Amino acid sequence: MEAGLSWTEERVALLRRLWEDGQSASKIAAQLGGVTRNAVIGKVHRLGLSGRLKAGEEATVAAAKTVEVEKLVAAVAAAPEPVAPVSHRPTPAFPPAAPAIRPAAVDPVAIPASQRVTIMDLRESMCRWPLGDPTTPEFRFCGARSITGLPYCTYHAEIAYQPAAERKRDRRAAGFR
Repeated sequence: MEAGLSWTEERVALLRRLWEDGQSASKIAAQLGGVTRNAVIGKVHRLGLSGRLKAGEEATVAAAKTVEVEKLVAAVAAAPEPVAPVSHRPTPAFPPAAPAIRPAAVDPVAIPASQRVTIMDLRESMCRWPLGDPTTPEFRFCGARSITGLPYCTYHAEIAYQPAAERKRDRRAAGFR
């Protein structure tokens, strides 16, 4: 910012008006002169200016959010009961061939308590998949043998590394866009 140019009341008022008119931070910075786009964004946040919805859009956005919430509630209510945990199963070497259709939900896996490890016991060859809430003393990592060069065991690598096309398909199946 140039010397002498500061956030005067007039410049702040112009910033507010341009922001509410829907101008981009870059365009506002160019019109104000002597400030960067980031300075405009910072000032907008410090002033507590909200996102810029045009008149009439508030009701449309609120209705869309309500519909999304209702879809989520319906999807959760329709979800099958959790299945009994299963132990790790041997799978082919990573990367596995992608199945034609991947299930939307991942089966829970029971990791034996003796296999779970704390951060202090975690070694390079162990799976670093977190289990539980990190703020509790019971927090542990999977600890199973990890795939060479990756931080996870085969099972958790399948969860962590999904092709983008499958993730999009899974989200659409769950009712999201």
